[in-house]
Amino acid sequence: MPDGRGRHGTEPTGPPEGGSTPPEDPEARARAICLRLLTRAPRTRAQLAEALRRRDIPEETVEAVLGRFGEVGIVDDAVFAEAWVDSRHAGRGLARRALAAELRQRGVDEDTVREAVDGLSPEREEETARHLVRRRLAATRGKPTEVRVRRLMGMLARKGYSAGLAYRLVREELEAEGTEVDLDVPDDV
Repeated sequence: MPDGRGRHGTEPTGPPEGGSTPPEDPEARARAICLRLLTRAPRTRAQLAEALRRRDIPEETVEAVLGRFGEVGIVDDAVFAEAWVDSRHAGRGLARRALAAELRQRGVDEDTVREAVDGLSPEREEETARHLVRRRLAATRGKPTEVRVRRLMGMLARKGYSAGLAYRLVREELEAEGTEVDLDVPDDV
């Protein structure tokens, strides 16, 4: 005789027979969505808000849940931005300009972006760019100087470095290995 228990004497996990699941609390649903997304990867407030809106969470619930998450420090765009800058600069060698663009794309406000990229000193940025050039020089050996310069400068440009800094570092590193660099590049680049 059935006693209402599921298989192996455990409590049933689904809705009762003939019944339906009670409507889920939108705040509980929003919290669950945010926590699931945050366990996969850090997110900005804007990214979480967009994810909640896509799942038809009411706007007042989005604001309430994200506000509470902000109060307790689960969502903090300043911390996210600082960690993003450190990680992407160290791992990918991205310059301040590229890092700022990535943060803006993720919905970080302009003041927070500025603060985060200002933490990256010009000296550290130049040191990283020089390291990238040195690492890539070996792959261009045997190529004409113009090709080497173009490839190295293109690599630095894609990572957000200014043309002036890129040309100066490429020229210095090529000259350090004994390659004469005499290209028609304006002094103000």
